[in-house]
Amino acid sequence: MITQTKRNEIRQRIHSRIREKLSGTTVRPRLNVYRSLNHIYAQVIDDQKGETLVSASTLQAKSKTGGNVAAAKEIGKTIAEQAVAKGIKKVVFDRGGYLYHGRVKALADAAREAGLEF
Repeated sequence: MITQTKRNEIRQRIHSRIREKLSGTTVRPRLNVYRSLNHIYAQVIDDQKGETLVSASTLQAKSKTGGNVAAAKEIGKTIAEQAVAKGIKKVVFDRGGYLYHGRVKALADAAREAGLEF
């Protein structure tokens, strides 16, 4: 059985491999996803300038629980609305080393429905 720390080390290795290949630009920033056991976080990042343009999380939303698919959909919708309001339509999706499944997929689908292209 793989322990939680070992699983996180594997995820970080995968994420570093992904980050070697993709980065956010001013024209097309990076939509980064981080999920913990109880919450999910999303940021739109311009890697050339090194700054976060938009961010949303279940902590900010003050939802009862952030560790489920419904909360991930809400955050995906919120991040997309904030990004579109700032004039960002196209992004590069960074799944953070997580499998494109469950909460990560729900966030991505909700962001697409709310107007982001990736």
